[in-house]
Amino acid sequence: MTINRRDLALSTLAVPALAALALTTPALAASADEEAVAKKVEAFRLAQIAADPKALGALCWDDLSYSHSSGKVEDKATFITNATDGKSKFLSIEYKDPTIKVVGPTAIVRFHWMAEQEMTADGKKVPTNLHILMNWQKQGDDWKLLSRAATKL
Repeated sequence: MTINRRDLALSTLAVPALAALALTTPALAASADEEAVAKKVEAFRLAQIAADPKALGALCWDDLSYSHSSGKVEDKATFITNATDGKSKFLSIEYKDPTIKVVGPTAIVRFHWMAEQEMTADGKKVPTNLHILMNWQKQGDDWKLLSRAATKL
């Protein structure tokens, strides 16, 4: 086989182009996953405000570990029951400055939670200011909340 300068030049140009493609393809996939997770995070926020047990259940793994800033840890059933029991209602929930990092089939989500809740019994309004860490895991083509932890600010 004879290799001339033109063949060598073409192969030299092709290697960086293929390397660039290989580097950008995972980034595009991560970007699509990040967008999918962002949509799930927003759906979760809206389900919390609506106190919708069906929506919350569909967004969470069966083995969910949900940790509150008080240190109380709930499983999926307990979290959904307590989030939808009607003892309080969210007037607002804001997820400020969210970051999403996808690592394989896992997404690490962090944000500053600012909310106001109204207690049903006495109408008292309670503000909350927290830092939240959520871990989402890909299940087939869907993302589900695996764990959540809150820290008071």
